[in-house]
Amino acid sequence: MNRIALTKMSGCGNDFILVDNRRLTIAADAAPDLAKRICRRRLSVGADGLILIEDDPDADFRWRFFNSDGSPAEMCGNGARCAARFAFVNGIAGETMHFNTTAGTIAARIVADGGGGHQVQLRMTAPGPLTTALPVTLRHGGVTVSTVDTGVPHAVLFVDDVDGVDVVDLGREIRRHACFQPAGTNANFVARAGEGRLRLRTYERGVEDETLACGTGAVASALAAAQRWHWPSPVSLETRSGGVLKVHFQQSADGFDDVLLEGDARFIYTGTLHEEA
Repeated sequence: MNRIALTKMSGCGNDFILVDNRRLTIAADAAPDLAKRICRRRLSVGADGLILIEDDPDADFRWRFFNSDGSPAEMCGNGARCAARFAFVNGIAGETMHFNTTAGTIAARIVADGGGGHQVQLRMTAPGPLTTALPVTLRHGGVTVSTVDTGVPHAVLFVDDVDGVDVVDLGREIRRHACFQPAGTNANFVARAGEGRLRLRTYERGVEDETLACGTGAVASALAAAQRWHWPSPVSLETRSGGVLKVHFQQSADGFDDVLLEGDARFIYTGTLHEEA
């Protein structure tokens, strides 16, 4: 039987399957269907996405990222942090590294957290323009959202209580709303939890469900909150998993720059995938 060596990792609750594909064992045209099959929970490994680590002549490595529905994604903040730590532990890159994604070149740094674990600090690609107060008409009334592209498109809706939001139903409607077509958008629901602190829940495009965390969504939400309440850097976000992501940034009249995403990237297990899975 054909078998694939893989590693399961979690970035603040976002889980991923990582494969060292530097020998191109997994062909480019086979990857989308493979992602769709092995990301199925209970029937296979189960994950929010598949990450293939490959050689790149201009960087430490490149990745190819696929959502659990098989669709490719330009960027994933939590996945990128997992890819960085995977590359460091497996000798593919040093403590500081650069790797190429569809969204551009990403810089990352492995940082000891003082408790025996490791955080990964990721320098994000420059965010697109931040749009505030965009009206969106939904089935049960209108809402106002902020939008920004942080590698992938995001809509941010500020609410009083994230626990009271039907994230799947409302998130799906925003994700597929006509004003975000044809690409669609991720949908974030954000509540203020104190000065410089947020609680966040995200409906992710491509996963087509709520995830326990979303790195690019955390960045989008932090920037929208900083604009709304004139917060300085950094902004901390408690995700659905209970884990905390921290977003650092520089803000000027021209927008945001030097955006860093910091959080954990944990190894769960390594193993061998059987063909029947």
